[in-house]
Amino acid sequence: KMNFVNPKVGASLAVATSGRKVAMSGAKPLAITDCLNYANPENPEIMWQFMMGCEGIKDACKELNTPVVSGNVSLYNDSDGINIHPTPAIVCVGVNENKNLPSIFKSGVSVYLVGETNGVFAGSLYQTVINNELGGELPEIDFEKEKALWDLIISQNKDDNLEFANSVGIGGIAITLAKMAAVSNIAGEFKTNFENENFIFDESFSRAIIGVKDEEKFKKEALNLGLKVVKLGVSGGDKFILDDMSFSIDKLREIYFKTLEKLI
Repeated sequence: KMNFVNPKVGASLAVATSGRKVAMSGAKPLAITDCLNYANPENPEIMWQFMMGCEGIKDACKELNTPVVSGNVSLYNDSDGINIHPTPAIVCVGVNENKNLPSIFKSGVSVYLVGETNGVFAGSLYQTVINNELGGELPEIDFEKEKALWDLIISQNKDDNLEFANSVGIGGIAITLAKMAAVSNIAGEFKTNFENENFIFDESFSRAIIGVKDEEKFKKEALNLGLKVVKLGVSGGDKFILDDMSFSIDKLREIYFKTLEKLI
């Protein structure tokens, strides 16, 4: 099922997400290129999706100062009469004048969540797996908060106050933390205190998982930028614990690295 009220927000989100991933390395996002993949534009609904996607990209690029410098369009995409979902693929490039931040854990580091968790499940991995559907209405993106998050990471990296940084995306903080643990072979114990237990899979925008050295310095700048920060715990050990969920690091790595092979 596909029932997004407005694909414009989805396209804006693709721009914001690609820029956020660049910023998580400590680099300043500068420009994007796009590949706009849609179904048959002779269908008025598909043409509307394409138009709204272009509008969403334009708005996001203007607000985030990441102009489109190249791109292409692929139309008439379907399989056995089933249209693909509107898919604006975005690549962002930037420049890092300081060290490149890794996106995986280092042991013994304070781990923070930056950004607000508001219960956004429209079009989410959680919705797809649990409800077997894909739909709902995405909220508008707060571009000021998005840009503030980028500025925080770039500034703190310049001051050598970060050990790692990673954007929160598909699957929410649960999947982000689990991936970081699996790839680094370093676990950790984390607590969210969310009002609803499934919020660990929430896909609210403009969020990141950050490894911090000087916590007070980090929190002070985040506050000045109007960003919410919450300490989740500390990385390290061989047990991955998130709220009431627990895995050994070996089991987590087996799921992450071996599942595709088993399915094939």
